[in-house]
Amino acid sequence: MPGFGDIVKKAFYLGVGLAASAGEQAGETLGGLRSQAQKLADEMVAKGEMTTDEARRFVDDMMKQAQQPIVEENPNGSNPGEPRRIEILTEDEEPKAAETKDVDTMRQQVQALQDELRRLRRD
Repeated sequence: MPGFGDIVKKAFYLGVGLAASAGEQAGETLGGLRSQAQKLADEMVAKGEMTTDEARRFVDDMMKQAQQPIVEENPNGSNPGEPRRIEILTEDEEPKAAETKDVDTMRQQVQALQDELRRLRRD
């Protein structure tokens, strides 16, 4: 039965192997991206849409962008794993006391204006 030290050693080697494999795959992916960007730039130069200096800068910029880490920005500032909060408003809800008071005051003002309008029409 293998000892604890052997298990730790195997786990370490597994981690190193996975890291090396991921590094190789990333290198292959970046190499493929560079070749595709170079082909695109060459086609654009051939069509006269881009100069050779612009093509070189284009490929360099593409490679810089590919090597930068991806940072996701959330416009509303909430946690991306958290669902958006939705507030449901219905017309069936009882109005608040302050709203009721404002409505009553407005009704009284409208009534007073209507009374004054009737009085002015009579005169």
